[in-house]
Amino acid sequence: MNGLNSTNGINGTNGMQDILDDTYSGYRGESARPAPRELAEPPRTAPSAHPSSPISVLLAAAAEAALPVLRAVRDDQLARPTPCAEYDVRALLNHLFHVVVAFQTLAAKKDADFSRTPDRLGEYGTQWPERFAAETARLVEAWAAPGAEDGLTGGMNLPARTVGAMVLLDLTVHSWDVARATGQPYVPADGCVAELRALVAQMGPTARKMNVFAEPLPVPPGAGDLDVLLAETGRDPQWTAG
Repeated sequence: MNGLNSTNGINGTNGMQDILDDTYSGYRGESARPAPRELAEPPRTAPSAHPSSPISVLLAAAAEAALPVLRAVRDDQLARPTPCAEYDVRALLNHLFHVVVAFQTLAAKKDADFSRTPDRLGEYGTQWPERFAAETARLVEAWAAPGAEDGLTGGMNLPARTVGAMVLLDLTVHSWDVARATGQPYVPADGCVAELRALVAQMGPTARKMNVFAEPLPVPPGAGDLDVLLAETGRDPQWTAG
């Protein structure tokens, strides 16, 4: 998910497509190729509505789950493929780094630039994991600020809570991507998956119509919540690097 292309300030159908292209392009994995409509699994029911934690609390928990995975990535793993077919590990880490920084700006109701992805791994060298940890702390602080979840933000003026959930989706699902690509375990933070399944249920149908989410993949009975979320984004929860 590249985030909201808020620099354009565009509206209408074409603008929504641009926003969705930016938002969901990071989720086009190897499995994310549209299935024929007649073969697609019917949409799953979203989780029941329930009082949710503040986005900042969920982001802090997601960062705690993500950082051990990211810190364990070795230099010789950076060229490995990931479940996002457009990204190797290095490109995916740079993408996630960019999103974590940009969504600090969106929390403050300011425009964020998604026109290019800086090579922060190249810039920071061996210090990139600590710099990433510092930026996730700033992300949590930005979304904990009074009023961050209130009102609208981004070029399409989406609800701020929804925008905060978008970066939560990136931090959670891309951490799984990196873990799968590098052969590591990954356990999502408590509470995050339910929040994210609600987000995907809300935005997924439009994203699939725009061909930026694949159709949901089937999962076996009794599949865990994370596997269901991954399948709802068009990922194969059993993906391996081959």
